[in-house]
Amino acid sequence: MKRIIFFVGMAFLFSIPQLSNGQFLKKLKEKASEAVNKTIDNKTGNTTQNGNTADSQADASSSSTGKPVNKGGAGLKNTAPPDVNAAMDDATKSFSGNNYSDARYSVQQALMGIEIQLGHQLLQSLPDNVDGLQKDTTQDKVVSTQWGWNNMTIQRVYSDKKDKQCTVTIGNNMLYSGLVNAYFGNAYAVESNGKDQNVKQVKVQGNKAIISYDESKGYSLIVPIGQSSMVVWECINFANEDEVMKTANAFNIDSIKKSLGEK
Repeated sequence: MKRIIFFVGMAFLFSIPQLSNGQFLKKLKEKASEAVNKTIDNKTGNTTQNGNTADSQADASSSSTGKPVNKGGAGLKNTAPPDVNAAMDDATKSFSGNNYSDARYSVQQALMGIEIQLGHQLLQSLPDNVDGLQKDTTQDKVVSTQWGWNNMTIQRVYSDKKDKQCTVTIGNNMLYSGLVNAYFGNAYAVESNGKDQNVKQVKVQGNKAIISYDESKGYSLIVPIGQSSMVVWECINFANEDEVMKTANAFNIDSIKKSLGEK
């Protein structure tokens, strides 16, 4: 079974020249995830002095559990995305040596490298400014929680450096996915008792979409693309929905679909 899984993965990898990055990722249905183990510390009681509770400010260097509080550290350094060709070579060598675990890991690294390259390529294709808001590349994100497009998120922030901001997110967002599925499945009820609607269906460049408004969060515009992916614009301090639609129309949705291998 391991040999079959490996050969399938390698077949996809070597098909890269014939397929676009988006099409390649869409063909990969299997995903690997790692469980995160969390350790819960038992709480200890407060120390006492002469039968009285010790002063809580006596030792600022210790936490309530009695453990020291971290005061510094260099943190982690950013690393370059996995080298696809090098990872494929490692996978071949590991497989030849019957080391299937390392071979599988190398295949995953190759796929992750493709995803990250795709994400940064898509970011470069986005507009530099939208409706007077400038891109803030320091907040650009390409995140993959698991290998495979369905868990990848690409994000960019546009801002006037004051209080107006638009965050565009491309990928799979479970929070909004539920709203989209419910609304288009006719299970989402919209109040129409004379008050302003807080969610409704619209179209963006011919694509079905949902726009909603929340007093504390502002506007959210969601355009589903493909089976589970979507483009989401979160707009803070926009005057009205027309401004939101104008901002969304500055993005080429067809180009985004093509990059992701969506139809």
